Amino acid sequence: MAAKKSPDGSHGGAGKAGEMRGVPMREFSRSLPMSLLRAREAVMRQFRPSLRNHGLTEQQWRILRALTAVETIEVTELARVAFLLGPSLSRILRDLEARDLVERRTAEADLRRGVVSISPKGLKLIEAVAPTSEAIYAEITSRYGARKLAELQDMLGELERSLAAMEVAGEGDAEADE
Repeated sequence: MAAKKSPDGSHGGAGKAGEMRGVPMREFSRSLPMSLLRAREAVMRQFRPSLRNHGLTEQQWRILRALTAVETIEVTELARVAFLLGPSLSRILRDLEARDLVERRTAEADLRRGVVSISPKGLKLIEAVAPTSEAIYAEITSRYGARKLAELQDMLGELERSLAAMEVAGEGDAEADE
């Protein structure tokens, strides 16, 4: 059975399936979340081999990188800045602590809260990965263009800020109930 051609002349692949079935949505391949995920994957594909060579996962690297920017940070704040869920962060911190890459202790002001910092061994690992990481950034910059990359980062920051003020469906209702 031959595929039916859509108005744009395509044969109705995955991108046009919603339109062909009468679903009033943009093409799947043109959805913003999918575009961002594809771009993230293209970028991370460049960094993964280096991280693997140093025995790190993407999430572990994110945590260590976040910790290089601060002396100490509360675990809940680290989860927020590293975009990790609490249970995942707890497991990853356990692994990093077992490798002596991070140090955890209780907060002096509130003994119920934990704080984390990068250890000297963790800093040495960051220093070992940094040259390769910067070389990858240089290659990305060379291929994409310094101006375009700076504009992209500015635009992504602007998108994030503009959406931060937007109410998310379902979230406002839950907060009102509490």
